[in-house]
Amino acid sequence: MTTVPKEINAAAAKKNSAEKLTPMMQQYLGIKENHPTMLVFYRMGDFYELFFEDAEKASRLLGITLTARGVASGNPIKMCGVPFHSLDGYLAKLVKLGESVAICEQIGDPATSKGPVERKVMRVVTPGTLTDADLLPEKAERPLLAMCSITQRKTVTTGLAWLSLASGALKLMEFSGDSSTVAARLQQELERIVPAEILSGDNGNLFDDYAGTHINRVPDWHFDVVGGHKALLDQLGVATLTGFGADGLGAAFGAAGALLRYAQSTQGRGLQHVRSLTTETESEFIGLDAATRRNLELTETIRGQESPTLFSLLDHCRTAMGSRMLRHWLHHARRDQNVARARHEAIAALAQSEAAGPLAATLAQVPDIERITTRIALLSARPRDLAALRDGLLQLPALRGDVVRCYGPGQGGETGLLAAIHAALATPTACLDLLVRAVAQEPAAMVRDGGVFATGFDAELDELRALSENAGQFLLDLETRERARTGIANLRVEYNKVHGFYIEVTHGQTDKVPDDYRRRQTLKNAERYITPELKVFEDKALSAQDKALVREKMLYDLLLAELAPHIGTLQTISQGLAQLDTLNALTEHAQQHNWAAPQLVDEPCINIVEGRHPVVEKQIERFIANDCRLVNERRLLLITGPNMGGKSTFMRQVALITLLAYVGSYVPAASATIGPIDRIFTRIGATDDLAGGRSTFMVEMTESAAILNGATEHSLVLMDEVGRGTSTFDGLALAWAIARHLIDTSRSFTLFATHYFELTQLPDSHPSAANVHLSAVEHKDSIVFLHAVQAGPASQSYGLQVAQLAGVPQPVIKAARKHLARLEAQALDATPQRDLFAAPAADPYAQEEEEAAAAPLAALNEAQQALLDAIADLDPDALTPRDALEQLYQLKRLAAA
Repeated sequence: MTTVPKEINAAAAKKNSAEKLTPMMQQYLGIKENHPTMLVFYRMGDFYELFFEDAEKASRLLGITLTARGVASGNPIKMCGVPFHSLDGYLAKLVKLGESVAICEQIGDPATSKGPVERKVMRVVTPGTLTDADLLPEKAERPLLAMCSITQRKTVTTGLAWLSLASGALKLMEFSGDSSTVAARLQQELERIVPAEILSGDNGNLFDDYAGTHINRVPDWHFDVVGGHKALLDQLGVATLTGFGADGLGAAFGAAGALLRYAQSTQGRGLQHVRSLTTETESEFIGLDAATRRNLELTETIRGQESPTLFSLLDHCRTAMGSRMLRHWLHHARRDQNVARARHEAIAALAQSEAAGPLAATLAQVPDIERITTRIALLSARPRDLAALRDGLLQLPALRGDVVRCYGPGQGGETGLLAAIHAALATPTACLDLLVRAVAQEPAAMVRDGGVFATGFDAELDELRALSENAGQFLLDLETRERARTGIANLRVEYNKVHGFYIEVTHGQTDKVPDDYRRRQTLKNAERYITPELKVFEDKALSAQDKALVREKMLYDLLLAELAPHIGTLQTISQGLAQLDTLNALTEHAQQHNWAAPQLVDEPCINIVEGRHPVVEKQIERFIANDCRLVNERRLLLITGPNMGGKSTFMRQVALITLLAYVGSYVPAASATIGPIDRIFTRIGATDDLAGGRSTFMVEMTESAAILNGATEHSLVLMDEVGRGTSTFDGLALAWAIARHLIDTSRSFTLFATHYFELTQLPDSHPSAANVHLSAVEHKDSIVFLHAVQAGPASQSYGLQVAQLAGVPQPVIKAARKHLARLEAQALDATPQRDLFAAPAADPYAQEEEEAAAAPLAALNEAQQALLDAIADLDPDALTPRDALEQLYQLKRLAAA
């Protein structure tokens, strides 16, 4: 029996001293040893090659051919590669799959290297450290996050630090509690931040269950608190963090230290664009858990699609910076009403001045200055980035002119948001002048292609270009002179890449060739020569292009260095542009769709007049607007009505209008007055988590538990069909108990939709609850949904009518109607059901009178049921005329009884 040899891997090859490896492969293994968990892209000429297990993995993930090169330990060395000019496309695919890549470049000169060309890993690409435009989603951030936990006695303190490397935004947060509380809070924060990559210590395990995110283990000592504090001071260039609100933190400093160390190592240089720090607190934003974000479809539909969502509806932004800021605002609505009011005032000023259209047209000419600035800081900006930056900065005067016409007395004045934006958009004269002088109008895509710098910027470069570009004219002049000197009329001066410059003379004219001609090549019909003058020009012309490229590379590095002092100013400009673009987009939408300015007040209330669902109203022809009134004395609305009647839409629109008001947007309503809100909770829909071992009902109860444990009197709670996943009596009891808790304990503003009609008795014993319903009417055999919210409970659920609309076969509908009639008859025959929530009747005689009154009704219902059963049993198509007549008499006798 033949044993198949085990595949050799890089680690085994490195350790096998008996195997004679080539110097190049030894160099590769030394580099791979420093990046064991990453795919190493090893530059060899015009290709990036991968070896051993990296090659097998890349071949599988990228769909590229797997080959072999050389032998290690008796086995072929697996190998695959990609062209260097196609690198970005392959990197994008790998990063999307959660892979990290170390890019190893040739830094030595092949002409002077005695052994393998010197190589070095110049950058590391990981899911959380992307800055290239081709690798990043245009309208979303991809932050890198680190976590550090410190346990003292039974209290766990967890610090988070996260960085969007593409923008330079660095943020910290810290929270404490027992282990279960911290784990729940951590999950909530990760759902809000949505990191692309997480750094955790070797022994960390809190992140293990966070699906869909690349988790990177780093040594525990990277999370040293003291070292992290010093790293922050050094990064920000300050002596204290007091000005950033970071006093008293501990674990967050440890997380920040690991974060900065990792980010710097991936870029191979410092992070000079990370210049500020934001410290976030729990009470800063309106809380939205994952279920709420999903159910409200803020930036992703319940089915995981990008549209139609609230973000896709509102994203009229002309810049990628504006789109990213709008997305951030939707997920990070501030509880501070003054923040939203300032945005409302800015939208009012933009609308009143009719500046939205001109601003949108100018903003459309502005590039992604935020990310270009980051690439300048990381020395990875390309020539066309700089040209785009130059053209974008040229738009600032026009934008400032439009903005200044919008604000003034009555619109925020000199202290309003638009005034601050106006100040932020001041043209950086020195920076713009440098870009205008240096960068060609339409530069090449890469520095290596030349043609980056404008004529007149550098005299030496202009001279080198002239030598190369004017070669054609020199050859024509030389040809004219040589024809005159030699008398050879058909003499030609030409050039090709193989033989360089030459003078060609036909065989019949060679006797006229001067003595200073030196033969270069003999052809069938001609001889080719070169002269000392032509040789001197050849040497200068052929080297001029190479020298020009070297000169441009040197000048480009100097240009990026000269732009570095302007990074802070450019970041301020990008923030101002993003805010202006976002506000302008919200203004355009408000004007086009008749949205109103909400009023934020200190008193607890949600009073919406003629509210509409912002997304649904765009999907249907005619949307029915509805009111919602919640005040201190009216905190819970019990919503009944048929399926498809609009209960969920009504609930979601109330939540979205509330959220939009705090985002700073106008809202889809005639008017809206909203008090303080700390969190929005939703329990809507039926979903399961089978992979996590949770049934639909378990998910429902888990979400309900989160609401009951977290909701306060300033929270807005949406509960839809809670308790429907179990038996009728279990579910009814749970729904009743949950509603009671929300009324008596949480005291939240609650919209509670249910098909349990027994719950409609709740307002009788709890005055802060009220019944409303969405009505429908029957027309012949169909149902018409009115989608209008009206006071009081619904009269029925119309379940059979909805089933019929859904296409349930008619025999099933017919059988269901028959069985429903029996159930209703039995309910009437039984003792009338009492209020589940009221105390027992005080007067026993009243109960006897009630039962006596119900007896004739039960008897009548029994007769009606017999008649209905007889009709239901008829099959007219199977009856003869005589049988039909007999059946008709029988029905008449039943009716008379």
